[in-house]
Amino acid sequence: MSDSVEPEGKELSPVDFIQLQQYIDYCSLKVKDVLREFDADGRLAQYRHGECIDENGFRLFLKTYLEVEDFPMDLCQRLFRSFQTSDQTREVFLKDVSCYFSLLEDGQPRDKLEFAFRLYDRDGNGVLDSSEVDRIIAQMMHAADYLGWDVSELRPVLKDMMTAIDSDSSGTVSLDEWVEGGMNNVPLLVLLGLKMIQKDGQHLWRMKHFNKPVYCNVCQNMLYGLRKQGLCCTCCKYTVHGRCANRNPAPCTRTYVKSKKDIGISAHDWVSGNCDSGKCDRCQKKIKSLHGLTGKRCVWCHTMRHDECVNQEPSECNCGPLRDHILPPWAIYPVIKDRPNCVKNGCSGVTDDTDHNTTPDGQVLQINPIPETHPLLVFVNPKSGGKQGERVLRKFQYLLNPRQVYNLSSGGPGPGLCFFRDLQDYRILVCGGDGTVGWILDAIDKANLQIRPPVAVLPLGTGNDLARCLRWGGGYDGVDLSRILKEIEFSTPVLMDRWSVQVVLEDSQERGDPVPYEIINNYFSIGVDASIAHRFHTMREKHPQKFNSRMKNKLWYFEFATSETISASCKKLKECLTIECCGIQLDLSNLSLEGIAVLNIPSMHGGSNLWGEAKKSDRVNHDLPEVIVDPEVLKVSPQDLSDKRLEVVGLEGAIEMGQIYTGLKSAVRLAKTSQITIRTKKALPMQIDGEPWMQPPCTIHITHKNQASMLMAPQAKSSGFFNLK
Repeated sequence: MSDSVEPEGKELSPVDFIQLQQYIDYCSLKVKDVLREFDADGRLAQYRHGECIDENGFRLFLKTYLEVEDFPMDLCQRLFRSFQTSDQTREVFLKDVSCYFSLLEDGQPRDKLEFAFRLYDRDGNGVLDSSEVDRIIAQMMHAADYLGWDVSELRPVLKDMMTAIDSDSSGTVSLDEWVEGGMNNVPLLVLLGLKMIQKDGQHLWRMKHFNKPVYCNVCQNMLYGLRKQGLCCTCCKYTVHGRCANRNPAPCTRTYVKSKKDIGISAHDWVSGNCDSGKCDRCQKKIKSLHGLTGKRCVWCHTMRHDECVNQEPSECNCGPLRDHILPPWAIYPVIKDRPNCVKNGCSGVTDDTDHNTTPDGQVLQINPIPETHPLLVFVNPKSGGKQGERVLRKFQYLLNPRQVYNLSSGGPGPGLCFFRDLQDYRILVCGGDGTVGWILDAIDKANLQIRPPVAVLPLGTGNDLARCLRWGGGYDGVDLSRILKEIEFSTPVLMDRWSVQVVLEDSQERGDPVPYEIINNYFSIGVDASIAHRFHTMREKHPQKFNSRMKNKLWYFEFATSETISASCKKLKECLTIECCGIQLDLSNLSLEGIAVLNIPSMHGGSNLWGEAKKSDRVNHDLPEVIVDPEVLKVSPQDLSDKRLEVVGLEGAIEMGQIYTGLKSAVRLAKTSQITIRTKKALPMQIDGEPWMQPPCTIHITHKNQASMLMAPQAKSSGFFNLK
């Protein structure tokens, strides 16, 4: 792509780029997979003309890569024009397109560098000339521009790199020179998606926009620019110009001590500068900027001091307000022994993140927690809640020790559970949706832990029924995570029942959708609500770009509910199934039902209470019978997360569901039982914990599995005048 000013209508808008990123987040193919389709024997070979493709070929590239049928035509045209080298050409270089999209994919930097090299090595002779290198840099600049970088800062960095990359001064660049030069260039690695900490002391860089004056920790000059002006370490907030990142900056804060003898010896880890407007912990005076690096911040207790106050007592760090949760470096030490076999111990799913718990020389890290604390093991699903998960991951890597914060997309929960398995008193925080919580609870079951830690939830995305009934809310709204951590400190452990589901087909030869889960944490349902959820799920899988906001999701859900009201696809449900509770068959003959729900918690579909609120006169009976079907007794039977009983309710239709969602009424109470058997006579929509599927005729057995230890958030303090006591 040319660096010259392009005509109006050729440039992509930031909105276009964001939309494109959303498509890429959902696609499962890689660019290299799509390129094979344009080879001589590929199904799209006819659209390739030498090194180029026309607009039809470009449209089919997008359709194949993004796996969508209805990619917006206007966006497709703007994308195509952005790759044109001049207005006269009607084709674009396939390698330009491929390189650009490959930079937006996830992947290892070394692989991306090698892929870009092979794309632009046109004659396949194993070296790049200056024109080929310039084209690669142009594509990287274009991608960086739309990722929000200040490219005026990046351009000289890349030019310096290109000057130095030809290490033998031959005038051409070999593959080894290209990869070695790229891997040693920090801004380029950030652009290519380097996300993992490789070893202790290595910064975890990301490009950042600063809203106030910030100074470089290397050259001590201000970071200028209207967009993302520089690199900031996620873990210690060390900040540099892009050009200064390669000038041997000070190492990142340590995350463990070098030997067991250093355990318990606490000390501040100071990072210089960018403390403007903060208050000194020693003299209590304001820290003023003075147009340069001023003051120091401790990575662990987050206190600030003037430069002249840093060496004053106390020199020991107490980890500040978050002391109860933090594993500081002096609580982690290496030992020389074999790596723990996490799979053998039941901590399955160990992949990339195994290195999280070892030193570069292969020693295994162990934990010796600070007395009278409850270290927090944090699991984050970065794909939950749009970009919320990624932001939460970064924030916790700063507030806590990065070694107690785990990215679930890099190895799952196994490494974290293995690292903490010998601790006697710790907590777990799951950042994600209900599905993520279920994943962690399953992993805890399989890990065979001697002590099962209690689990708190930071809800990301929509729904989050379990988080709602544990008082953690329906979704994270950006509140200060330090406040969330204080709530966890004062939370209360509670037990929650979990239930096993066994589905047996009437005809073993009949094929249906796979059953999503074998365990119920929240609810199970058949009929009208599962039908709506199944339509929603199918449409979202086919057109993910139409479901990129909470409001859009609600509007789509409303549309499917309206069409279900008209079609009544689950009418006369009682003729299609039978329900037995502990051997007692429920009498549905006098009811007109379109749905059945089996409840474990008092929240469904984002906060709806189908069973209804318990009356003040209700009392929990700890000697409950195995099954209750008497309507009069059911009226005064409250729900309880830990009573080893399920509540069964009937739904009369989509209109009634709308009334339930708005709190105008509750569903029909049918039973309270310790086990349930449902037999169906035809294919019906079903769902477990919000995951729907179509199920052929079958017998479903639901029995009690175990109880999970969860954390109930403190009761919200009321601030109203009339609530003062």
